[in-house]
Amino acid sequence: MAVPANTRLTFGGVQIREDLSDIIYNISPMDTPFMTGAGRGSCSNTLFEWQKDELAAAAANQKLEGDDPASLAVAEPTKLTNQTQISEKAVQTSGTAEAVDWAGRKSSQAYQLAKRAKEIKRDMELMLLGEDVKAAGAAGVARKTAALNSWLGDAVAGDSNIIDGPTVAAVANAGDGTAVKAPSGADAVLTMAMLNECVEQIWKAGGSPDVIMCDSSLKVKMSALAGSVVADIVSNHDKASPASAINSVDVIVTDFGTFKIVPSRLCLPNQLYVLDYDFWSVDYLRPFQTETLAKTGDSIKQMMIAEYGLRGKNGQASGSVIGIKAA
Repeated sequence: MAVPANTRLTFGGVQIREDLSDIIYNISPMDTPFMTGAGRGSCSNTLFEWQKDELAAAAANQKLEGDDPASLAVAEPTKLTNQTQISEKAVQTSGTAEAVDWAGRKSSQAYQLAKRAKEIKRDMELMLLGEDVKAAGAAGVARKTAALNSWLGDAVAGDSNIIDGPTVAAVANAGDGTAVKAPSGADAVLTMAMLNECVEQIWKAGGSPDVIMCDSSLKVKMSALAGSVVADIVSNHDKASPASAINSVDVIVTDFGTFKIVPSRLCLPNQLYVLDYDFWSVDYLRPFQTETLAKTGDSIKQMMIAEYGLRGKNGQASGSVIGIKAA
């Protein structure tokens, strides 16, 4: 059927308003499992301190009747320190850009500030799961807070909770925020022997972790190690839903405890963490806040800022397997 002559069609219309949704769909990964699980604390200086201690080894405590006991040598607690670091992002919006009618948001400046806050949180998660060691900073040099890896391990390899994947052996590390242990060689395929060695070392030290954190490829490998490669077919009892194949594991049971497996997009790709969140906290000298900067023209300039540091209360309560891969 032909279209009548001079009928106005949409194809050539330049004044038709776009159907632009007022919802902005952001698929950027926002989960920060370590910061969510760890505690939140505060500190009052750029250098903050705490102490860790341990009980004496168990011994056959047999004494004579009427004995006059001798005083025991006292082992003093160990003092640990870390530095705070500053993370910030600034947003500047012209007066005109703030005044016009934006689709999806009332204020361009407020929207961008909210985005920057989320970005800083991801930056923090990436850093906390990384390999930075503490640095006091200087004129022109930023301070650094020591990351999780630098708080793990023990100076005595036999007591350490860091397992080297290539050798499947515990390796020494100071565990005081000053050093990070590197794998001894090329990454090895993750095995249950590696994981069991790590959780056993933590258990011997008195720890009771309950979380394993790793990246996506190692999460898939963990499911395979747990025996779920052959899918179980599970049918809904009321038959309202189709059968589903279960081919993943979120909880793994070992000889030394049951662990929830938590995937993290920001974990290092060649290691996994065995964590007790109770022994970690992110301490803030300055919590997240918005600072309005000096007005120097026809624009609004604001900064989102936080100053914080990681407190590894006792690194022996957690551990890691380093130098590993999924396949």
